[in-house]
Amino acid sequence: MMVQTLTKTYSFEDYLNYKDDTDIKSELFNGELIQMTPASGWHSDIVDFIQEQFKIEIRRLTLDWVVRPGTVGVRTGIRKSRIPDVLVMTETQHQMIRTLSSAILEEPPLLVVEIVSPNNPDDDYRYKRSEYAALGISEYWIIDPQALKISILTLVSGLYEVIEIIEKDPINSITFPELKLTVEQILNPF
Repeated sequence: MMVQTLTKTYSFEDYLNYKDDTDIKSELFNGELIQMTPASGWHSDIVDFIQEQFKIEIRRLTLDWVVRPGTVGVRTGIRKSRIPDVLVMTETQHQMIRTLSSAILEEPPLLVVEIVSPNNPDDDYRYKRSEYAALGISEYWIIDPQALKISILTLVSGLYEVIEIIEKDPINSITFPELKLTVEQILNPF
């Protein structure tokens, strides 16, 4: 006799209404709920640092933008939704999601940042990359603490062009062109 484990497939609407008895965040990938493990201390420090640097730059330039750390989802397909580690959106987008029961953007944010987890690097380098490009997110940062590098992906004609940055090399961002940060500063924020 063969035992088969059945996995429930969720629609995007099911995902929006999904509630369980935990505080564990989940992403939706091809109709399957993927639970996100709690971040490491280093991961959290990098998220806090990036978020703060973006906020400083937004205030300095008086931009009508909002930064959120891992609390806003992005719908990337019919049965897909991701929760970036850091997300920059317009104030208009922010106002649109404020009254929703699940804060999920259905239009591309200005920029997303993902920090690579050692147990699933393909998630950030392959799957999220193709999903974010298909959605039209113009800039995507992949911060890889294990490889000691940051990849800045810029959307050109529907595909991402990649610049890999290491050590003391400066970040070149189209969203924040005046931002002065190095890989070393980002990977060792405190």
